[in-house]
Amino acid sequence: MSEANSIDGGTNSSSEASPLSDRQRARIERNRQRALMVRHSKHAYQPYTKKKPEKKEDKIPEGAIRLPGGLLDTNSGFLIQEDEVVEEKELNIVQEPGPLLGAGLLRCLECGNDFQDSSLYKQFDHSVCDDCRDSEEKHTLITKTEAKHEYLLKDADLDKREPTLKFLVRKNPHNPRWGDMKLYLRLQIEKRALEVWESQEEIDAAKERRTENREKAKMKKLDKSVKELRKAVRTSLWTKDLSSHKHEYGEETYDEDSDMYSKRCTTCDHELQYEKM
Repeated sequence: MSEANSIDGGTNSSSEASPLSDRQRARIERNRQRALMVRHSKHAYQPYTKKKPEKKEDKIPEGAIRLPGGLLDTNSGFLIQEDEVVEEKELNIVQEPGPLLGAGLLRCLECGNDFQDSSLYKQFDHSVCDDCRDSEEKHTLITKTEAKHEYLLKDADLDKREPTLKFLVRKNPHNPRWGDMKLYLRLQIEKRALEVWESQEEIDAAKERRTENREKAKMKKLDKSVKELRKAVRTSLWTKDLSSHKHEYGEETYDEDSDMYSKRCTTCDHELQYEKM
């Protein structure tokens, strides 16, 4: 009996559920929340549901009568083809937001007056009001190619150097099929050039060095072309003598020691030796 009681007691103690830790409870709660989110997303989005095709009658104006031959009587005094009915679509009108009322005012760098918004500030972050904008001289625009050539700037100086410069994108007036142009404010390009080269004298000196190196490269290329041309001319003037040489022998001589006769060519050093029978 004691053994049975001990066995039963062991069984009852093992069947009792052990308490859950805080980590296990938190994991169970996360799994439950995740399951609820998945379940809600399945009800909200059903990718396999097909939208019913719009009936052709729905595109017909209200009150119109269909006639034979694809005509519609609009009850307004004229007939139209059914294919000419234009389906109304919802237009998405994009409008630039206006300036925030009550926001801090800007001070114009030219006249010193306060203003709230301007085209130069909106396009280039340049604090100049619209009344002081001088598009002919002071606030002119410059293309990216001209900025790189005139101020010796690189792409990284314009696009990656902080703060990055703003620009306008316009179609190329010379050929619309070419790439779009990037237009920068010349004042900001000049300021960026001074940041890179430190002074206008350094820019001018770098331009002179590049001009000299360009001229040296041109002269080197020209000398190489002249040298190749002279070589080609000399090669074309020189001709190889392909005619066969005929020996013209002089008088015959006899050598008693070798008992041989010989003749020497009068135009070259060839010598013919022979014996007589």
